[in-house]
Amino acid sequence: MIPFNLAPVIGCETQYIQKAIDNNNLSGDGPYTKACSQWFEENFDTPKALLTPSCTAALEMAAILVNIQTNDEVIMPSYTFVSTANAFVLRGAKIIFVDVEQNTMNLDINAVKAAITPKTKAIVPVHYAGVSCNMSALMEIADTNKLWVIEDAAQGVMSTYKNKALGTIGHIGCFSFHETKNYTSGGEGGAILINDESLIERAEIIREKGTDRSQFIKGQLDKYTWQDIGSSYLPSELQAAYLFAQLENAEIINKKRLHSWNLYHQAFLPLAEQGLLEVPHISNECTHNAHMYFVKLKDINQRSAFIQHLKQKNILSVFHYIPLHSSPAGKKFGVMSGNDNYTTQESERLVRLPMYYQLNDTQVQHVIDTVQSFFN
Repeated sequence: MIPFNLAPVIGCETQYIQKAIDNNNLSGDGPYTKACSQWFEENFDTPKALLTPSCTAALEMAAILVNIQTNDEVIMPSYTFVSTANAFVLRGAKIIFVDVEQNTMNLDINAVKAAITPKTKAIVPVHYAGVSCNMSALMEIADTNKLWVIEDAAQGVMSTYKNKALGTIGHIGCFSFHETKNYTSGGEGGAILINDESLIERAEIIREKGTDRSQFIKGQLDKYTWQDIGSSYLPSELQAAYLFAQLENAEIINKKRLHSWNLYHQAFLPLAEQGLLEVPHISNECTHNAHMYFVKLKDINQRSAFIQHLKQKNILSVFHYIPLHSSPAGKKFGVMSGNDNYTTQESERLVRLPMYYQLNDTQVQHVIDTVQSFFN
């Protein structure tokens, strides 16, 4: 069986976890946590990177940081994971879902413009498959309307837009290190990038249960006290140790995934030219991280047959999100702005192929041969 995903393992994770145990500092913000934060700050050129237990936690921190209040409106694509919306619903926001572009599955810029009202507080672009949204247009819209931009870059670590790392373009960026992502911190994990320096001090307070403990540890205070709302948004040092092993080898992992992605792409371009399926679209302004390789079939019925065909050959392929605006909670906490031209239609056609660091060329070729045989 070729699984859809395997959590990446580079080889020295166990060694680093043992070192963390030997250091007797497991509760967070130990040497490995600091090393990971420094890695992001130096490699992605962001003022402050803070590790979190998950991308969900990072998004929740972001919602608190930009002071989301009851009845504020937050614009985001309907085609995303539930955490993107949940983080803002927890603060009382109304979610304004917008349609996606057909070719990228990223939020439609014109739909964003049409969705803005006097109650709009923030825009949350989701960089689907690690391919950037049109961030130049989005930041221009945000600047004009004085809105916060919080990048859901859960899938975008090591991707760029106009040579700038995803997660560093908006006011805040959020990463995921879940086991399904390119880099993991042992199953769960995340990070929040603070790109607006005026938010850094409060971010540290929110992350430390609403206290100024971070300043105390730095020697800036002689005691720490409760200052603001917050929660326990620190990951275990064991998570950071696992992640740091992968960050040290980030380029190796990235190149290996891109190699598999490119094998798929070159093999499926002829099928796309024949109109048998559609392949991912990458604009010239973007570099991507091979987070996923997806194809689009004719409709949901053909997709079901396609998935079954691969399963018979011991290949696990899966579809992705059910649009949030059609879910029970989506209807309760949000509304679709404008037409659903592509969100539902394209979500029913999309299927993801196996993609992970340990995937070898023989396995990739077996997937390619099986996909081709489906159309033969």
